[in-house]
Amino acid sequence: MDTVASTAVVLDDATVAFRLPDARLYTAVEQAELAVEHGEFVAIVGPTGCGKSTLLNIVAGLLRPASGSVRIFDRPLTGLNRDAGYLFQADALFPWKTAVDNVAIGLEISGVPRTEALARAQDWLTSVGLGAFANRYPHMLSGGQRKRVGLAQVLIRDPKILLMDEPFGPLDAQTRQIMGNLLLQLWTADRKAVLFVTHDLEEAIALADRVVIMSAGPNSRIIGNWPVPLPRPRDIFEVRLEKEFHALHKEIWSVLKDEVMKGYAQSSQAVAGAAS
Repeated sequence: MDTVASTAVVLDDATVAFRLPDARLYTAVEQAELAVEHGEFVAIVGPTGCGKSTLLNIVAGLLRPASGSVRIFDRPLTGLNRDAGYLFQADALFPWKTAVDNVAIGLEISGVPRTEALARAQDWLTSVGLGAFANRYPHMLSGGQRKRVGLAQVLIRDPKILLMDEPFGPLDAQTRQIMGNLLLQLWTADRKAVLFVTHDLEEAIALADRVVIMSAGPNSRIIGNWPVPLPRPRDIFEVRLEKEFHALHKEIWSVLKDEVMKGYAQSSQAVAGAAS
């Protein structure tokens, strides 16, 4: 199948519901409609608890929708999405393995000889600026360096779809921007379909081709879809100074802020109810 000519991800009327301990049914995401083209970078933004990560888990095949469907490169997704690589917010590195071993392990598990896997892992560490840190353990690396190792760990498997769940969230502002530029550099060299979840609207606009907004939960829906007209290549440090950037931010925030306030109000009510 020619994946280049296919749509990478299609969510068609996808609804996700959970059974709560008291037997009530909680609908997290309702009738999600989303298509991501091959090579397209899509950012998902919404209030805390609105189901952004749930959408990623549907695409990864970790959750099955209660209704609706998921298609990956025009094929129904019936199990784990083998075309996807997943970079989580929390580090997924083995603390007892060096950086190069952490990157190589995905290849070794799939049957690549260890010598070849280590050589390719070293190349990837060099690509993310950590060639000289191959033999360091995770506790010897900074937060930003560990994220670079995690990115190399995912990309070495050459997934066609990259799922990123607030991967730069724990980092300081300057390191986040450096990581954003690194991600864009790697993505530009080999354009994969990207679904990038973030709470940071500025980060979403600076990185993405398109920004998708979700409403406050429960029964969260996709309520906005904004193309980002800023030219590429982009520099995260500079693009935020552009007039077009600020105009788009203002337009999206006019919708997003209402959902953020709804989510905050619901959280406050839940805390008050639990305390009473």
